[in-house]
Amino acid sequence: MITADSSVWIDYFCGRHSPATVRLDAVLDDSSHDLVLLDVVLMEVLRGFRFDHEWRVAHEAFAALSVQTAGGEVVARKAATLYRSLRAEGVTVRSSIDLLVGAWCIENDCGLIHNDRDFLPMARHGLQAWEH
Repeated sequence: MITADSSVWIDYFCGRHSPATVRLDAVLDDSSHDLVLLDVVLMEVLRGFRFDHEWRVAHEAFAALSVQTAGGEVVARKAATLYRSLRAEGVTVRSSIDLLVGAWCIENDCGLIHNDRDFLPMARHGLQAWEH
């Protein structure tokens, strides 16, 4: 199972070429991968479109994916524990949503395609990440 962070989806829909968008494109083209979309990522990406026609294109593209809920008590507790562990290492994760995404991926043994430095130290805590 694989998911992608909003940083990658945003670059993908903006047509930005990067190692992360190339990886996402490859996963989208390969039906052997189980690509899931987290609800918080869906919200982050869709909220950013300024024009209705761009929003509709993304909305339709996302309709083909399985959407998973990133929250819940287990993931919330894991995200808080992950934050505290990282803080003890001197790392501050800037986004609570990134903590939920990372914790969900760790809890569900799901690989993460990302282009966001907040995920880098999470790899030491079990995050399987394909970063930039």
